[in-house]
Amino acid sequence: MQAIITIPPLDTLLGVDKAEELLSRKVAGVPLLKRVILTAIRAGATDILFVRGNGLGPTLPLEFGQETSPSGFRLTVIQVSRFDPRESSTWSALERYVEDQFLWIPWNCVTTKQFLKGLPLQNVATVDWAAPARVSLQQVSEEPLSTQPDPDSIGVRVTSPDSIKRAERFLVAHSGKVLDGIHTSFNRRLCRPFVRLLSHTSITPNAVTFGGVVVSVLSALAFAHGGYQYSVVGALLFYIAGLFDEMDGMLARIKFAESPRGTWLEGFADGLSYLLLFGGITIGLGHQYGGRATMMGILLLVGAILALAVTTLQRRRATTADRPNEYLGRMYQLLDKDSGNLISRAARQLQAFIRRGILVHYVLIFTIIGALPLLFVLATVGAHLTWILTLYFNRRFFAQPFRMGAKPLTNTIKETL
Repeated sequence: MQAIITIPPLDTLLGVDKAEELLSRKVAGVPLLKRVILTAIRAGATDILFVRGNGLGPTLPLEFGQETSPSGFRLTVIQVSRFDPRESSTWSALERYVEDQFLWIPWNCVTTKQFLKGLPLQNVATVDWAAPARVSLQQVSEEPLSTQPDPDSIGVRVTSPDSIKRAERFLVAHSGKVLDGIHTSFNRRLCRPFVRLLSHTSITPNAVTFGGVVVSVLSALAFAHGGYQYSVVGALLFYIAGLFDEMDGMLARIKFAESPRGTWLEGFADGLSYLLLFGGITIGLGHQYGGRATMMGILLLVGAILALAVTTLQRRRATTADRPNEYLGRMYQLLDKDSGNLISRAARQLQAFIRRGILVHYVLIFTIIGALPLLFVLATVGAHLTWILTLYFNRRFFAQPFRMGAKPLTNTIKETL
């Protein structure tokens, strides 16, 4: 897919130095022009055409393009004295460079790949050129849009320091996933000011992940001490550790720092936090209930370790090595397609109740109301059901060779991530 980004002759309004300064101005830790390029790439663009006005430094687009370009990506820079997308003569002059369909992104529009991918195809005569659009130079079979979307609803145009702040708030507010439930969305609202602050520092998403592990250790120590007050402190700390788990992903997305290594590290940190939690609760309840609680705790830890092991195996079989983040979306797709099977249908419904984003709420509520032993029993049953069902679905969905089980996902499934 081709993306077209036009940079008007900003030097006539701002001067060359100020124009280049604006294009290099960081938005959530990433220079504006670099962010526009990377967003286009994440939305599926493999070919970007830069149309820039006179006066802008000739190397600026190329510098960011070469810095961010993946393998097989092409960047073309064309300089024109005047460019008006509303005039047909403009497109005639660029006929040799422009494809029949392309993604239009204003040079100063801060948006997300989800919004760009969801844009409807429009005829060139119906486009609002102030906002991102998916454009066809030919006639479009669909009915033209009766109303144009508000540009601020799908992005923020950066023109001043105040607009940069609004753009950062927009990015952080839309840094979640389509699959986020109400509990996870609530958690991320709490994280927004901290993520925005972190985006202006050199702290990496992996460092945030390690910070969450440290908080999980403190939570386990509090639970291990035993007693109601220490257990409540442990539950609060576990909730905070869950917020760290949200922040690392949010920070990675707005700073374009996602990586397979980071995905595996996050999964390892999540598994370790569960083991620490269950270990701490086992020790704490052992002080109160003696050997029965200890035996139940050992049974829980065994179930949790088995669940983590077989889930890791399933992730490897369900996804390719460079896209482990597609695991959850692929499993949801397979379970939905297999909804005729009672077990698959039940597992699909239960998925929403066992994610960490909601588990932290369970731990906190059960601890405050004094029902930690009940949570302990439910967690034990859940852990063993998890590894048993995971083995079942491994056999049901991935009994074929790996190359069959790890087919690339459709754009729709990628969007759920």
